[in-house]
Amino acid sequence: MSKYLAGGRRLKSIIGGSTGNLVEWYDWYVYSAFTLYFAPSFFPSDDPTAQLLSAAAVFAVGFVVRPLGAWIMGVYADRNGRKSGLTLSVTLMCLGSLMIAVAPTHAQVGALSPLILLAARLLQGLSVGGEYGASATYLSEMAGRERRGFFSSFQYVTLICGQLLALCVLLVLQSILPPADLESWGWRIPFGIGGLLAIAVFYIRRGLMETESFQNVKATASMGSSGWILFRHYPRQAFLVIALTAGGTLAFYAYSTYMQKFLVNTSGFSREAATEITAAALFVFMLLQPLAGWLSDRIGRRPLLIAFGTCGALFTYPIFRLLEAADNSFTAFLLALGALVIVTGYTAINAVVKAELFPAHIRALGVALPYALANALFGGTAEYVALWFKSIDLERGFYWYVTAMIALSLLVYLRMPETRKASEIAED
Repeated sequence: MSKYLAGGRRLKSIIGGSTGNLVEWYDWYVYSAFTLYFAPSFFPSDDPTAQLLSAAAVFAVGFVVRPLGAWIMGVYADRNGRKSGLTLSVTLMCLGSLMIAVAPTHAQVGALSPLILLAARLLQGLSVGGEYGASATYLSEMAGRERRGFFSSFQYVTLICGQLLALCVLLVLQSILPPADLESWGWRIPFGIGGLLAIAVFYIRRGLMETESFQNVKATASMGSSGWILFRHYPRQAFLVIALTAGGTLAFYAYSTYMQKFLVNTSGFSREAATEITAAALFVFMLLQPLAGWLSDRIGRRPLLIAFGTCGALFTYPIFRLLEAADNSFTAFLLALGALVIVTGYTAINAVVKAELFPAHIRALGVALPYALANALFGGTAEYVALWFKSIDLERGFYWYVTAMIALSLLVYLRMPETRKASEIAED
């Protein structure tokens, strides 16, 4: 009976942690989903690409501070508990979302308007920087050894679900509000929703159960967590996380958040059609994550990473070329889904792979900081780099850039150890 109760508490904690992760990522992705509508309010211009470029720059700046958030809150979660780290991260996200919801436009306060947007995005960047490490560590530690890949995959299930929820809110607002109203004031609604949901998650996370790994390391009073300890004592693991993340995070943002803009700006679809195509592809993609996580528990993590690296290097350029000429929504959906199926080999298991590399006393920081560094360099800049290539009439250079980064990560996957067999997570 005690084993049954323990299993029930574990599952409840996994669900609770995943729900909070969903809201965190909804708040993060609402910015990208509604960029097409709010960009004119903050960056007035006659050139739509220039507006998107400015908004993408602020999106990228949010990634720049993610390493700082990862460092601060990774250390905080290692010293004070995974639950405390998760609670702090959602508090910062709530503040950032509510700031954007009430931010004045450029017409009202001039240059102060984009600065307020930037400040809010910096808060959200700090939040997400800590969220990834805390949630990846929490889910990986809370899951049992035999199902660690399966349960940790729910980090990306909820991440994608958050992105999908943002797109669904957009679809609903597109159906009930005329475009002029969406551009004028309707874009504020999803940020307000995100702020209110974050308040609810704050109370949910305060009631989560702490992980056995943290309780054990707290009891033994081990060497602690800091940036110096991480790179001094675990440099191989830290740089391995950076290298294995680079191609995966770039591919994910190219195939997901940038895809919506690409379908409008390059393929010629309407904003509504692009949203529907992206949402449909992301929904199927979300359902694939637990399947890939389960498979990694059976055959290992490396085979999935190698499959992603190989297929991504071979098919990224052809997929984008075909999308350029896609003349109907179903074709575009199949191509976008094909790209997302490829990246599933990375997204479903990247959290558990990173968690399995580090001992418990520095696990949250070890997962968060190297990942955030790679994400700031490659994931956060994906949209900006893509739009920059387009602005200089060399759009296909972006396809080659994504291909090359995936190929470089593939070399790392081929040489890295199988973390399922040599996991640093000791608890069952």
